Amino acid sequence: MGFLRSSSSYSSALKWLGFVTAVWVQSISGNNYTFSNYSSALKSLMNLNQLQLNNLSVAKDVGKAFGILAGLASDRLSTPVILLIGCFEGLLGYGVQWLVVSRTITPLPYWQMCVFLCMGGNSTTWMNTAVLVTCIRNFRRNRGPVSGILKGYVGLSTAIFTDLCTALFSNDPASFLVLLAVVPFAVCLTAVFFLREIPPASSADEESEETRYFAVFNIVAVVVAVYLQSYDIIGVKTGVFSVAFASILLFLLFSPIAVPFHAFIKSLNRGEQDVEGQIQEPLLSSDIAEEKEVIAVEAAAAAAVEEENLVGERKRPVLGEDHTITEAMLTVDFWVLFVSFLCGVGTGLAVMNNMGQIGLALGYTDVSIFVSMTSIWGFFGRILSGTLSEHFLKKAGTPRPLWNAASQILMAVGYLLMALAVPNSLYIGSMVVGVCYGVRLAITVPTASELFGLKHYGLIYNILVLNLPLGSFLFSGLLAGFLYDAEATPTPGGGNTCVGAHCYRLIFLVMALASVIGVGLDILLAYRTKEIYAKIHASKQVNKSSSNLS
Repeated sequence: MGFLRSSSSYSSALKWLGFVTAVWVQSISGNNYTFSNYSSALKSLMNLNQLQLNNLSVAKDVGKAFGILAGLASDRLSTPVILLIGCFEGLLGYGVQWLVVSRTITPLPYWQMCVFLCMGGNSTTWMNTAVLVTCIRNFRRNRGPVSGILKGYVGLSTAIFTDLCTALFSNDPASFLVLLAVVPFAVCLTAVFFLREIPPASSADEESEETRYFAVFNIVAVVVAVYLQSYDIIGVKTGVFSVAFASILLFLLFSPIAVPFHAFIKSLNRGEQDVEGQIQEPLLSSDIAEEKEVIAVEAAAAAAVEEENLVGERKRPVLGEDHTITEAMLTVDFWVLFVSFLCGVGTGLAVMNNMGQIGLALGYTDVSIFVSMTSIWGFFGRILSGTLSEHFLKKAGTPRPLWNAASQILMAVGYLLMALAVPNSLYIGSMVVGVCYGVRLAITVPTASELFGLKHYGLIYNILVLNLPLGSFLFSGLLAGFLYDAEATPTPGGGNTCVGAHCYRLIFLVMALASVIGVGLDILLAYRTKEIYAKIHASKQVNKSSSNLS
């Protein structure tokens, strides 16, 4: 009995320790969104025009298209192996970019730079797949908070990298690329030892305990976000103040380690109470339990026979059951989710990839604050939408796609404000795009698992993530690249530049229209899936009632 109790305690603590390392991995895996921090250095070193620079950013995002490999591997390889592949690939991809920007080597041919940018982009798909698939399976009763917290830290990672680089290295692009290459490598090597699949919660009490712990993670994450935003607002970024900032930030990121220790101690105490209860338990109850067990086994056997008889009759799974990728792609709902996701993340990526040039066009010489703001507000969008969507799903059965629809409406308004170039529109636009992009990512993750199941979730998730390179190509590479070059004037050396609100006005208008289309698709998906979410709501209510009765 003592062994079983210690084993259970160890399992609970290990699950939470794995989640803490998952948070750390996500805190450094948003490097795909940091291109604006060093894009100007690449543009000047390689004498690129805006279309060529945008296509470099597309190459970075195309790396996510090869995330299908990570999805396939998630069903065959262990979590530690997937993490190792991602960290070594990132070390090589960003390491070569550092060699170029630091002038350690001469600029490589354009196609070779595309390859290494693609490798850097692909590295995060292995990290994200390992983290999301494992944690969604470990905490399947709290998918919304899991997605919100993990995706929230991805959003914060851009601000974490940007502010640390500004504090320690005066925002030097070469030093920034060193961080992108080395830090994810070291963090993933740590996560390899602790992140693995653990049996999920099996009772309403365990689910409630998970909810309380996730509230702690939410509080810590909000403190980190506010701290980062305060650093950007204060503007003192040199000397002892910067070192103090970096030290406190690292302490805050490390602080969630207290959760697994608390879980371990609490499970030990609960185990002792269970033993005392068992000593006082009447012998008759064990007989009743054995009788119930026999009845349960007989019922399971009967159900298995009935299921075998129905296998031949069932042509394809319904929504809410496990789908293969082929079965999922044969449904209308998958493609509605896919295209609406494209409208949200594609336009959002276009803004993030072009933030450096958008800022320069509107007269800002330093755009790092806008990059950081997009990241921080993206965090708020992710973490709040994950928690709120889970709350309203449990309380009223609200379909998650409705949250995506609301974010798309707000995103369209943000694009219109930036198109009109109203005063401080870039500050407003950075916040709006960050929030809405974050909502889209955080909501789509649990939505896909609820509609198409967890069995092949790794591959289905990475098929949806194809929208990142596709959206980057359509909205950033083609739309923003061509329209910007049409407005720009050539500069000596082969590049070009554009100054004024007109540079991106038409681009923002087109993206606002795409967002409106996304709203319609999200509302359609919410209508088509309302019965599924009603069943999920009813199931959660039954679990809650059972817990209260016990």
